[in-house]
Amino acid sequence: EKVTDVVEEPVNYTVVKKKDAQLEKGKQKVISEGEKGLVAKQYEVILENGKEVSRKLIKTETIKPSKNRIVAIGTKPVAKILASRGSGEVSEELYVIATAYTAYCTGCSGTTATGINLRANPNAKVIAVDPRVIPLGTKVYVEGYGYAVAADTGKNVKGYKIDVFFPNKST
Repeated sequence: EKVTDVVEEPVNYTVVKKKDAQLEKGKQKVISEGEKGLVAKQYEVILENGKEVSRKLIKTETIKPSKNRIVAIGTKPVAKILASRGSGEVSEELYVIATAYTAYCTGCSGTTATGINLRANPNAKVIAVDPRVIPLGTKVYVEGYGYAVAADTGKNVKGYKIDVFFPNKST
């Protein structure tokens, strides 16, 4: 005897990863949750004495398409800072977003929030910080920059962001 059997099956969604330069490296953010789809599979089934002896897929029909899950993958570079509160021992390791500035940038006076004249001391190793995160006067090690002192602040330096001082733009 020949019968038709229709079976509905869920279809998993695909996870699509997209690079995001606004998101910090190492972080992920779900942009859109995925949804499983549904397909109907129609089989031709041959029965002998009430028992199935063969099954052949005849047709597959999508009832509901699956919806991709979209995940943003951060590519924005972050710098690692080791902070010391004077004892010489590392007291904290922070991951921050680093930008750079010079003593001649627009709106810059050339003098830090703690009074260091960067125009007169172009080789000073200084970073601008949010003092609520890294107190002024803290000695730090910035990966890729070296040892420096948190001696400045900046209007765009908020939270886990630092501004690294360079004597000029070509450095």
